[in-house]
Amino acid sequence: MESAASHDITALLRAWSQGEQGALEGLIPIVDRELRSIARHCLEARRHDPMLDTTTLINEAYLRLIDANQVSWRDRAHFFAVCAKIMRHILVDQARSRHTAKRGGGRPPISLDEALAVAPEPASDLVAIDEALEALTRVDGRKGRVVEMRFFGGLSIEETAEVLKVSPETVRRDWRLAKAWLLRELGAAEAQ
Repeated sequence: MESAASHDITALLRAWSQGEQGALEGLIPIVDRELRSIARHCLEARRHDPMLDTTTLINEAYLRLIDANQVSWRDRAHFFAVCAKIMRHILVDQARSRHTAKRGGGRPPISLDEALAVAPEPASDLVAIDEALEALTRVDGRKGRVVEMRFFGGLSIEETAEVLKVSPETVRRDWRLAKAWLLRELGAAEAQ
């Protein structure tokens, strides 16, 4: 049974999809707490990153949501699944840009002595996870979406099942198989 808040979110999402800008203003305060929870979940493994915090991640997600054209929001779960995907892309984009900066980012090369004087930052596994997730999605799209919603979005099994229109048991099975597949892929990538 759909709660009153869930019903309100769905109604506001549909109104926003139809171009009603006031709906977005009403939606933001209602979804903010859940978006903060998703953002915290996304950032858990990256606590050492001073450049990105929960508020910054949410603000960037809001900006990308506002720019989203003609999204036909089905319901609350669909909205949060899309938000999780947006946050994942923000984190991966930042990790890639930081990786590029570490590799010089277009700056003139420095000597080995100068490079050794600077303590290296721990490498982010986020880009590797994203690449493995993209490969999984090419092999099995639903399993890729399950990982995205559960790992990056922090959605429950039931919420993920609701978004994908499958049973919770199917999500459990996909989650278990996807984790095994990703661990194998990430292990093979580390061995190279």
